[in-house]
Amino acid sequence: MNTYHPLKAALLMAILVLLPIAVCAASDGPNNNRRQGPPPEAISACEGKQAGDSVEFTGRKGETLEATCKEMNGQLAAVPAGGPPEGDRN
Repeated sequence: MNTYHPLKAALLMAILVLLPIAVCAASDGPNNNRRQGPPPEAISACEGKQAGDSVEFTGRKGETLEATCKEMNGQLAAVPAGGPPEGDRN
């Protein structure tokens, strides 16, 4: 025979309420707000170019950057001298 257990019911309710909150908090972690891949300006700078071509483009802070077109994940993008380390290229 099943009997009602207030403690079990409270525990179940707590899990049902807290689980979605925990999932949402985990999805808003520090890497989720980080831009993935090259910026649009770097991609536009290499349109009509080939890997290895030198280009200039305006960076996010308005500065002119000298760069080289490189293929990253099947996409050609301008990579400034001293650009992102290999691990940051998505």
